[in-house]
Amino acid sequence: MTVTISAAELHDRLDHVRLLDVRWRLGVPDGRPAHAEGHVPGAVYVDLESTLAAHPGPGDGRHPLPDRAALQEAVRSWGVHDGDVVVAYDDIGNLSAARAWWLLRDAGVDVRLLDGGLAAWVAAGYPLETGAVTPEPGTATLTGGGLKAIDIDQAAAWPGVLLDARAGERYRGEVEPVDPRAGHIPGAVSAPTGDNLGADGAFLAPEALRERFAALGVRAGEAVAVYCGSGVTAAHTVAALRIAGIDAALYPGSWSQWSSDPDRPVATGSR
Repeated sequence: MTVTISAAELHDRLDHVRLLDVRWRLGVPDGRPAHAEGHVPGAVYVDLESTLAAHPGPGDGRHPLPDRAALQEAVRSWGVHDGDVVVAYDDIGNLSAARAWWLLRDAGVDVRLLDGGLAAWVAAGYPLETGAVTPEPGTATLTGGGLKAIDIDQAAAWPGVLLDARAGERYRGEVEPVDPRAGHIPGAVSAPTGDNLGADGAFLAPEALRERFAALGVRAGEAVAVYCGSGVTAAHTVAALRIAGIDAALYPGSWSQWSSDPDRPVATGSR
């Protein structure tokens, strides 16, 4: 499973891939203005809130996974056909684009992340395009089950390593800017998503990622699952684990779901 594509390789294949601009961040969910100001040529803006997540119901968490029919409709609106190679990126080291990567990979699409995101494209000296991109509709048919997801009860009884991909201060319960309670799922290990990346915003090399996850207690053959605040950036750690040669499950409900249930225990501190 190839997870990433370099800016140079993308430049050489630009006319043969479908590009998705998934700019989103906590507090600034609408990336349309930034997309219009400059994007990789041909990239379609993807709204994470409306297409990469379902409308949350009570107890769902902030960004539930979309159902297959809704996702397929969105994928077709991006101009994707069966057999297309899709490349997703953002401007924060792929922390939001990884959600598109996870959903499309799970649905059977050949999808890559632009390693280093938009910054890598710009640093290489490649041009940007302005304005909106509206492609002709595609005809892609999605499958399912390509990746593993777990629910809240499976997270509670997870038999292996459960990684918490949020910032360390949120894991420790020192701050909680969004969700009902501060802390982490008891037994989870702090594994901030940003530590998957080097100073250039690209993923660490496979060996460095293997060393990172080994230090967090991940062992060959042991079950691994990842959560974050709402199941978005946790997908980035699932991608990083895949680069390291490790298959991991995603807990989509994540802390936003867990902390909303008063019957679920909460741990604080560094362990």
